[in-house]
This record gives sequence, structure tokens and C-alpha cells, in this order.
Amino acid sequence: MMRFGLLATPRPEPGHLLPALAGSLVILFALPLFLILDWSMSAWALAALLWLGIHALDVILRRARKDTGNLAASGMQAFGLLFKTLGLLVVLFAVAASNPHLALTAALVYALAYTLELGLSMVAYFGSSR
Repeated sequence: MMRFGLLATPRPEPGHLLPALAGSLVILFALPLFLILDWSMSAWALAALLWLGIHALDVILRRARKDTGNLAASGMQAFGLLFKTLGLLVVLFAVAASNPHLALTAALVYALAYTLELGLSMVAYFGSSR
């Protein structure tokens, strides 16, 4: 059975540096906005801390995947994705329990940065040669 379409041909994994830097610029450009509009700096700091923490964990997991075989690498990737997502949600829900506005603002800033990173990653993946 042959498959045709957009996902039928595998492509090489695109680089992670450019999308991560673009997302970091969103976080960085949000800082003057927070200062000008006199919004909570704690929300910006929480978003920046979550952004840096998630990407630091991603770098650690990526280095650990290089030393393992294919099956172990895919398991490590799945565990890493689950752990990063659950860790992010636990922190945001814990903050939301005490200060909902802080958690919402931090989540929105993080979501903007993540959306740009995801979009650039998809463009790099689908724009590469097959």
C-alpha cells in the first residue's frame, strides 16, 4: 500500500537553534512592553524562567539521545516531551492557585514564544528537501 501526500516522505530533522532563538526574542521583546505598560514583572520573569528551563532540559535530553541507539533515543524523546509538558503545567497550575493573573500573563507570553518557535520549526521541516 503506497501513501501519497504531505507526510508520505520523511525529511531530516531541522535545526532547533533558529526557532528557539526566535522564541527567545519574543520573550526579550516582551520585557519593554511589560515595563512601559507597568504590568507585573513577576509574570515576565516566570515566563522567561520557564522558557529557559524547558530549553535547558531540551539541550540535556538531546545530548543524552546522541549516546543511545534508535529505540532508546525515541523513548528518551517521548519521555522528555512528556516530562517538559507536565513540568510546565505543574508550575503554571501551582502559580495559578495563588495568583491567577500572574499565571495567565506568564502563560500567554510563553505561548506566544512557543507558537513562533513551532511555526518556524514547521516551515523548516516542510520547506526542506525530501
